[in-house]
Amino acid sequence: MLERQDIQQLLKKDDAINAIAPKTLIVAEEFNFWESNRRIDLLGIDKNANLVVIELKRTEDGGHMDLQAIRYAAMISTLTFAELVPIFTDYLERNGIDQDPEGLLLGHLGWEEPNEKEFGKKVKIILASADFNDEITTAIMWLNDFGLDIQCVRMQPYKSEGQTLLDIQRVIPLPEVEQYQVRIREKKQTQRTTGKRNPRYDVIIADEMFTSLTKRAMMYTLIRTVIKKGHTLQAVINAVPQMGKRLFKVLDGHLTAEQVVAKINEEDPGGKYPLRNRYFCNSEELFRDESKTYVLTNQWGGDVAINATNSLKEAFPDLNIEVKESPSEGTFE
Repeated sequence: MLERQDIQQLLKKDDAINAIAPKTLIVAEEFNFWESNRRIDLLGIDKNANLVVIELKRTEDGGHMDLQAIRYAAMISTLTFAELVPIFTDYLERNGIDQDPEGLLLGHLGWEEPNEKEFGKKVKIILASADFNDEITTAIMWLNDFGLDIQCVRMQPYKSEGQTLLDIQRVIPLPEVEQYQVRIREKKQTQRTTGKRNPRYDVIIADEMFTSLTKRAMMYTLIRTVIKKGHTLQAVINAVPQMGKRLFKVLDGHLTAEQVVAKINEEDPGGKYPLRNRYFCNSEELFRDESKTYVLTNQWGGDVAINATNSLKEAFPDLNIEVKESPSEGTFE
């Protein structure tokens, strides 16, 4: 079995990668993020937004893959979510996968929007080889005691009835003592201080106050209230020109929620996440004028919501819009 042509191509598949890196999404292969000839065999991201460096070897002793992987981990430790999206886009295109890269990442992480504060706080390393010598295993256990997260996975191929089978076993940490080792490691380390995951916002508009809103809810509430107070849909569209046609999906006629979803489904190119999930499609969330139905986007990640909020404040001074981050809300880890 060849390292790149056989083992790497097998393990990067969704159902196979779980054998060595559970709940990990592969986002790049043969990845080079710097000026050198060195490449990460497979780069992944786990459910906790930790980057995962996966190094593969066919050798019986593991070679010098531990030092090599540590170098790679250091080099990608500053990678951001925004930088990862085009990297993942390239990976999907190279593998003929026609899906929305940002949507896949957000779905994998369980996030509504990108969260740079929580992204890539930790880099995990997985070393997969035919076997490991005592020098590597001793070094890995010692490094893990100082807070690194390095796993060693042994891969051994067998022939059976004309098929090649790959037996995969985790060597470090041993599954039966992993939780104990984690507790010992946590006791030795000073726990990192974590901030808010998803900030919430308090909104005052036309003397009405709304508290602890997500960005999505904040933008929907602002636009709904602006219209409720007598301003037109066109005035709202003109107020945030940076959104352009992304602000509303405009459909002819007075449509029900079911009809709106059907229309959006007709435009859906397919993929893991339905296009309708990007809009406020419930019956009470739709906007209408004399002849059209307006469906508001719920894509307000990054600075998009804050910029749009400032535009609304300038466009509608009569509503005395005030927005500030809520001091009473925060989801902590």
